[in-house]
Amino acid sequence: MSTSSVEPGTRLAERFRLEDRVTESDGATLWKAIDEILARPVAVHTFSPDFPRVHEVVTAARAASRLTDPRLTQVFDAAEHDDHSYVVSEWVTGDTLSDLLAAGPLEPERAAGLVAEAAEALTHAHEADLYHLCLRPAHLVWTTGNTVKVLGVAVDAALSGLTTDQPALDDAEGLGRLLYAGLSGHWPGDEEEGGLPTAPMIDGHFCTPRQVTAGVPGYLDAVTIRSCLPESRKGQAALSSPSEIADALANVARPMPIPIAYPQTPAVQSVSHSEGIETERRPPRPSLPTQPRPMPPRAPSGGSMLNRVLMTVVVLLVIAAVGVGAWTIGRSLGSPNSPQAETSPSTSASASAQPMVVVKPEKATGFDPLADRDEKNEMAPLAIDGKPSTLWKTENYNSADLGNLKAGVGLLLDMGKSMPIGDVVATLADASGASVELKVGDSPELGSLKTVAKEKNGSGKITLKPDQAASGRYVLIWFTRLPADAGKFHGTIYEVVVHSPGSA
Repeated sequence: MSTSSVEPGTRLAERFRLEDRVTESDGATLWKAIDEILARPVAVHTFSPDFPRVHEVVTAARAASRLTDPRLTQVFDAAEHDDHSYVVSEWVTGDTLSDLLAAGPLEPERAAGLVAEAAEALTHAHEADLYHLCLRPAHLVWTTGNTVKVLGVAVDAALSGLTTDQPALDDAEGLGRLLYAGLSGHWPGDEEEGGLPTAPMIDGHFCTPRQVTAGVPGYLDAVTIRSCLPESRKGQAALSSPSEIADALANVARPMPIPIAYPQTPAVQSVSHSEGIETERRPPRPSLPTQPRPMPPRAPSGGSMLNRVLMTVVVLLVIAAVGVGAWTIGRSLGSPNSPQAETSPSTSASASAQPMVVVKPEKATGFDPLADRDEKNEMAPLAIDGKPSTLWKTENYNSADLGNLKAGVGLLLDMGKSMPIGDVVATLADASGASVELKVGDSPELGSLKTVAKEKNGSGKITLKPDQAASGRYVLIWFTRLPADAGKFHGTIYEVVVHSPGSA
């Protein structure tokens, strides 16, 4: 198949069907396509036979495919062949920064929050020696899923043939220009960009955001100046990398979905042993049985008064003893429960179970039973950071059963001390097909962890609740089958919340 003959309906790699031509420039064409295996839209770049940088673009795309920050465009496939080459990546829907600015500047905190997310994402890319180098308003997107996406890391620079000796500084300046645009509605460049007018100037220098738009906080004005307006710094140190900009904006409010608030489980009243039986009304106390009063024996004539008195006392004692004995026997027959047994359920009924509370794990690690490689340990803390936009995921496998390499893999939580586990709420990827088990124990060894709950074909937010009381220091979310994604199989956990009955 010749690349020059690529047209709508063409299928690449026997799965990606080209549908709509989006843009075409200098021999590179961007298509909206359909992944026929996963039934989802994807973005595909194809190249004309005379496009000079195919190798550079494919190499950059393959490197970018290893990035794990969800705020960066995910690359699914890249191929370089004599007759055709292509790059397949995530299709992102939402509003670009240009779209968001169509009605004027953003609220300062919102603009800063968008750029802060982009700075953190680019920091992750720089740690892998990948850079953007051409940040424009069209590269920053607020998606329909209410998340930030930075488009084109590494790939767009290769498409344009951009290189630099100072990539960290160039990307820091690009982030500063995006912040300038968000705060002022203008672009600090020589030409309009993305429909934004150029920034006004004073004495040959761009005005600062506060000089263009009222209400811009001083600290955001300073961040912008330090990143992209060197003429206005007046002795302030430059912000020369995305990580420095991320640190400078670390405390701004993020335009992200509100973190999932898991309601506390209602306290469960303990059940009385006599539930279903009216326990408020006690059985009537049996009355003292009446006994015919025996007639005292006749005293012999001539008996002394003392003998008559003694005889009367003895008779009275006998009557009392008989009465008490009869009352005790009657009470025993009338009520099968002893007095002690009656008071015990009452005490139990008045108590209630401790309410469920959220307990944050002290540590999270990727769990590989074979210990032959790192199961994404560096990403494990992202599953307990309280941000639904970050994630941990397993390595990629060739089949749902982990390529028959091992029984499972998972995320191990160290709670810091042994405690009762009420339930574990895990937010998985939307793709169905995951089989997950919850294991709990006081040792991090797989053989010491007991399986207390299971979920088959899980997706989205699931609740793993032990069938019986379970406690331990370690909690393992254990994948035994993995869902498919872009031809590979991996498990994903966006967030984990552990509930424990009572205070931990």
